[in-house]
Amino acid sequence: MEETRTRRLDAAALWEYALKSLAGRAQSSGELREKLRRRAERAGDIDEVLTRLKRAGYLDDRRYAESFASTRLATEKCGRTRVIRDLRRHRVAPELAERTVGKVYQGVDEEALIEEWIRRKYRLAEREGLFGEQKDLAAAYRRLARAGFRSGEILKVLKRFAASPELLDGFEPPEEPLEDEGPQ
Repeated sequence: MEETRTRRLDAAALWEYALKSLAGRAQSSGELREKLRRRAERAGDIDEVLTRLKRAGYLDDRRYAESFASTRLATEKCGRTRVIRDLRRHRVAPELAERTVGKVYQGVDEEALIEEWIRRKYRLAEREGLFGEQKDLAAAYRRLARAGFRSGEILKVLKRFAASPELLDGFEPPEEPLEDEGPQ
């Protein structure tokens, strides 16, 4: 089997590569840094290219994070923790991710988001008693936790959709990992 080698790029070619990469989709500086690291002939060129991109206004982590969080809220109706986790996966600084998501989600009623999420995912209008058994509640809880909602709000909303709300009185959140988080 023949090994394919990635062509290493000098400073000028690295600049062009970065511009094409950003033209394809918005990226955080950490994400772009990783792409450039894999292609750069000289490691010193990476910081120069990133600085130049920032000065030109092509690379702005704050703007990227705001756009990402706003889009996730508007289109997917994800919870805060999911958006923060996804931003961090895109190599946005943890403090910036949390601050930005806090700003975007300010005034958002997470319980209403959870209800909307349940209705959308379980395709129901105003059906109560959707979850009849403990295992159904546990499965719904896990899905909502993966979607980024917090335990307290999840449990309040699930009680409204449970056939027997008392099933949730002693409910212990499942001890399963919320998502496969391989090496990033």
